[in-house]
Amino acid sequence: MESRSHPDRSKRPRVSAQPQEPRIQRRRAPIAITIGVVAVLVIAFFMFAGVYADVLWFQQLGYLDVLTTEWIARISLFLIGFFAMALPIWGSIQIAYRTRPVYAKLNSQLDRYQEVFEPLRRLAMYGIPAVLGIFAGVSASSRWEVTLAWLNRTPFGQTDPQFGFDIGFYVFELPFYRSVVGFASAVVLLSVLLVIATNYLYGAIRVSGREVVISKSARIQIAVTAGLYLLLQGVSIWLDQYATVTETGDLITGAAYTDVNATIPGRGILAGIAVVVAILFFVTAIMGRWRLPLIGTALLVVTALLVGSLYPWVVQRFQVDPNAKSLEAPFIQRNIDLTRDAYNVADVEEIPFAAKTDAEPGALRSDAETTANIRLMDPLVIAPAFQQLEQFRQYYQFPKQLDVDRYEIDGQTQDTVVAVRDVKLSGLGDAETWYNSHLVYTHGYGLVAAAGNQRSVDGQPVFLESGIPQAGSLGDFEPRVYFGESSPQYSIVGAPKDSEPIELDYPAGSDNDEQTQTTFSGDGGPKLDNVFTKLIYALKFQSEQIFLSDQVTEDSQILYDRDPIQRVQKVAPYLTLDSETYPSIVDGKLVWIVDGYTLSDQYPYSNKVSMSEAIADNEGVTPALAFDEINYIRNSVKATVDAYDGSVTLYAWDEEDPILQTWQKVFPTTIQPMSEMSGELMSHVRYPSDLFKVQRSVLGRYHVTEASPFYSREDAWTTPKEPTAGANTALLQPPYYLTMQMPGQEAPAYSLYSTFIPEARGDESRNVLRGYLAVDSDAGASDGERSDGYGKLRLLTLPEDDNVPGPGQVQAKFDSDPSVSQSLNLLKQGQSDVINGNLLTVPVGGGLLYVQPVYVKSTGDTSYPLLQKVLVAFGDQIAFQDTLDQALDVLFGGDSGATAGDNEVEPGATPTPEEGGTPTSPETPSDEMQALLNQAAQALKDKQAALAAGDWVAYGAADAKLADTISKMIALSNAEQSGDGSTEGSGN
Repeated sequence: MESRSHPDRSKRPRVSAQPQEPRIQRRRAPIAITIGVVAVLVIAFFMFAGVYADVLWFQQLGYLDVLTTEWIARISLFLIGFFAMALPIWGSIQIAYRTRPVYAKLNSQLDRYQEVFEPLRRLAMYGIPAVLGIFAGVSASSRWEVTLAWLNRTPFGQTDPQFGFDIGFYVFELPFYRSVVGFASAVVLLSVLLVIATNYLYGAIRVSGREVVISKSARIQIAVTAGLYLLLQGVSIWLDQYATVTETGDLITGAAYTDVNATIPGRGILAGIAVVVAILFFVTAIMGRWRLPLIGTALLVVTALLVGSLYPWVVQRFQVDPNAKSLEAPFIQRNIDLTRDAYNVADVEEIPFAAKTDAEPGALRSDAETTANIRLMDPLVIAPAFQQLEQFRQYYQFPKQLDVDRYEIDGQTQDTVVAVRDVKLSGLGDAETWYNSHLVYTHGYGLVAAAGNQRSVDGQPVFLESGIPQAGSLGDFEPRVYFGESSPQYSIVGAPKDSEPIELDYPAGSDNDEQTQTTFSGDGGPKLDNVFTKLIYALKFQSEQIFLSDQVTEDSQILYDRDPIQRVQKVAPYLTLDSETYPSIVDGKLVWIVDGYTLSDQYPYSNKVSMSEAIADNEGVTPALAFDEINYIRNSVKATVDAYDGSVTLYAWDEEDPILQTWQKVFPTTIQPMSEMSGELMSHVRYPSDLFKVQRSVLGRYHVTEASPFYSREDAWTTPKEPTAGANTALLQPPYYLTMQMPGQEAPAYSLYSTFIPEARGDESRNVLRGYLAVDSDAGASDGERSDGYGKLRLLTLPEDDNVPGPGQVQAKFDSDPSVSQSLNLLKQGQSDVINGNLLTVPVGGGLLYVQPVYVKSTGDTSYPLLQKVLVAFGDQIAFQDTLDQALDVLFGGDSGATAGDNEVEPGATPTPEEGGTPTSPETPSDEMQALLNQAAQALKDKQAALAAGDWVAYGAADAKLADTISKMIALSNAEQSGDGSTEGSGN
């Protein structure tokens, strides 16, 4: 009774919060899904923003076909690679699973594996092929250039000496075929591995002691797949025969004696055996016997060791090595001939040159025009002078390495050192706001050019074009630089017609009332004419100001990817570009000129070189290129980039290059013929330095054209180390552009040259000249017509018994000469540094003249190098004077017979704008007055230094010197004002 009235409470149902958890989870699931979907959409939109921005950029530039062609090729190859990998693997797994034994006897371990794997089986059967397919698709899409080149291949019209195939087979076809076979082999190999794994997991393959039991279905599938793999290996080995002519061996690149007589036949035998073994696997699929294919596989491995490795080693060791010089001779000759063809040096003109070493009076009379054009302004040294004299404001900058060019002034060709005055946002300091950085300081201003062979009396450069606004003798041109090597990441330009300009055009000095603003009026970038486009670029550059700023209107354009080399690379991805671009005034525009190369590493029998190593020298160590090792090069394209609107124009420079012809088929509307180049543009293009560096690297050995001396390396040369960099440097001396007359030329021409010394043997190296290589870099000045001499290589070869000193010896002699050392020590007084400029080698006077400018630079932050002395050498004789003209006269017995270009040059004057903005050239002091000014400045420095040191004797001497100099200046000024011996200053 009691139990009825008081039931057990433990049996009553309890109210618990636990059942509510699934409800909460069900509520959270849609939220999590929503968040995930939103995140995916945001990521997708960011990706779309980048893609759409690329479309707008290429479309504005007129090269949208380049982007769409690449995308179509990449997407097509991705899909082909994806399905070519995923479908065979999926099919193989499906067949293995569907043909599994129904009542297979599995051990306990396999049972556990199946229990774990079964819930994931469907995911694995589709996921594994999909993942592998994605990797395969990405790999295939990266080969889009190889595929397009194969589809549009152009014959070279020349055959290789071993197999008789056209060179185009090795450059375009063989890489593609080997890629396809390699891809197919990977597919089949992965398939057979997954088939074995699946069959083992489901009992079609059982291991019972020493016995392996394979079901019929598994046997057929594995045998067929293995047979396909071996068949592909047979094709691969067969193609490897042809690859021997492009592989690098111990002696040469290409098939040598052992390759031709052992390796190539051996690979043919192996290919045949691989096909036979593949057939045996197919037979096994039908007959069910594994003995024959297994024996065949073992035989293939043994044969590969005997025929593929041992036999070639025996031939090399016991037949070739004792008689290498005679047996390898025909193959070395192939290597020599085809290497010279591939690097376009087969037609180099070798000129025996018995260089004189005695400096006789009047020796330079016949070379007067060459000596008048010797460049004394070193582009690597005088950049601080450009910075200090022509920067004007802290938001401008010049590059650390200047460029060289040439212009026709008053009917005479003048070599120049040039640089663009670009904008420098870091110079704004606290004013570097988003508004200023991207809307106001949008562009640089002007080109500064100095005469390469002149200097003012105090050692400054003589500017031919300078100032803000622009003034000089190079003609009128658009000076604004919106696209330069140091332009900001992006700028927003353009505005409605009636709006007030906000872009800073150029500084107007202290008068702030002058109008110095401008508005970009070209077509230089995608338009920000709608909300969507603004949003796209706000996301691309992660800057909400692009979207929110009221200065960004429907008339605005956004300029980005502004580096000239970067722009050309994007519109011509098949080109490798020269490491240097240079600015020139062409047809009233300031343009950047860029050289483009077509390269290959598959030219048969051509020696391979590392391009990054070949072009690295004292002018800059270039990092390794993506396409580094090459054995074929052509300067196939000349490109220009307009510094104002960024427009890119490509010209076919080497129209006979088969690689360029191939890419012209791929991108038929992107490259213009050379006939479209103006005469003024032709006058500024030059032989590119990177191509010349690669060619000189090759000619160091391949100037020898006969097999016997080539094998013995009796006359191997190398490029000298940079003599001004010290004895322990590994940097090579760069080539230099000079206007000079080589033996064999009728008149001086703009040229690029380099020298050779004997190749070092161990630790021993003789720094004497053995060769002097120069190439005619003047393309002429006719519309669309290249001069006949352009690209002509001339190699002066010096006799073995001549000991003409090389650059290293000459520099050592300069440094150790007592009189020179004494003069340099005087120049170093007053806390100054002495800087040796480029050591030039010029073939004049029947010998080789060395010229080196010497600069003096004080240690102050705002100082810059001044050209003070010139060192010259001819044979064993040297001279060291204030000017090149004086040094040549001293060197050649009092009269060199020629006049250098650095004598009696007025000091440079920087043009400054008048009140209305028109540039003016202020009067400059006479030579005598300028000299007195320099003396006064030095005396003042000496006085201040003596005061700081407490040296009152030196202080008194400096003070007396200053007073005396000032008295002379006053007397000279009075004389000039009264008309006695007056001297009018002139600008540049």
